[in-house]
Amino acid sequence: MSRQRLRDLGISIGQFEPGPWNAITDIAGVRVGHFTLIRDEPTVIRTGVTAVMPRSEETIWAANAFAGIHSFNGYGEMTGMAWIDEAGILDSPILITNTHSVGVVRDAVAEFAILKGAPQRFHLPVVAETWDGWLSDIGSFAITKEHAWAAMEAARTGPVAEGNVGGGTGMIAHEFKGGIGTASRRVPIGDATYTVGALVQANYGSRRLLKCGGIPVGEVIGPDVVPSPWPVPRDQGSIIVVLATDAPLIPLQCKRLARRATTGLAWVGGYGANSSGDIFIAFATGNVVPPSQPGGPTAPVSVAMLPSESMSPLFLAAAECTEEAILNALCMAATMTGWQGRTAHALPLERLQQIMTKARAALR
Repeated sequence: MSRQRLRDLGISIGQFEPGPWNAITDIAGVRVGHFTLIRDEPTVIRTGVTAVMPRSEETIWAANAFAGIHSFNGYGEMTGMAWIDEAGILDSPILITNTHSVGVVRDAVAEFAILKGAPQRFHLPVVAETWDGWLSDIGSFAITKEHAWAAMEAARTGPVAEGNVGGGTGMIAHEFKGGIGTASRRVPIGDATYTVGALVQANYGSRRLLKCGGIPVGEVIGPDVVPSPWPVPRDQGSIIVVLATDAPLIPLQCKRLARRATTGLAWVGGYGANSSGDIFIAFATGNVVPPSQPGGPTAPVSVAMLPSESMSPLFLAAAECTEEAILNALCMAATMTGWQGRTAHALPLERLQQIMTKARAALR
């Protein structure tokens, strides 16, 4: 069976309906691009860069967004966190890569912004990572600034490539091949309908804890069915979650939204193991924040804010699309052999369908 997204397999989870693309790009203006690097000489590389652009190409540098960050477990890196915690403003793209490439990608974003004429006085880009050193020679430092630029230049709205692409190229999740996944939810609140989207780079988790819609599929598809990539089972790795919404949220509300990715992660089977870097960022495009620059506006800026009583549906949507984004990453990722002949096998989709069909029939 070819690789397919969860819903294409006939498996729907959650209460809210997805947007047209069932992707983070269902939020107007949000774009995603990848650069994927796969080669076998002079050393084996399975890595890349994924870029999430919070605004359209025309407004990316002029229309900042409110944002918030939650570090569920800090065994990882996301640059730019201190400024977002301080000011609550996202004024750059969000890039995700491998652990050893954070520095070069961070510098590449700053240079890219200057080349594009960004008006900010300084640049503190947001770049996050997970470790792909099992399938890729991470010590070769294969990623360059040109690769990061290519990911940003490739950013588009519409469907998002998932699985073995971009920063997710060499990642492993729940002892299956992991990588990039995305999903969205449409949320009616009063007379308005808002969208929440998630994009994940999944590289964490044990097989025995993996669940799909609450069904313990990892217990059924054990290492005797599909070999684990690890010689000895282990529960380590990391996940980065990017949440976006078009709802009018202020920074504190964005931080609250970012926390809810924890729930979606838990539903799939992640719990924040000691060596798992689980860092989440949420941004909201419902307000336009002018960039910080010399001679910029000094008058008060009007912003809109949903009342706290309206946040619960957004929290549920954030959890739901985080859960489905992780499962989409697993469903779309294909078996990959990499450095030193190591192999990460794909989640078997026919077996997943069988388990879910049987489990849901038993619940009727």
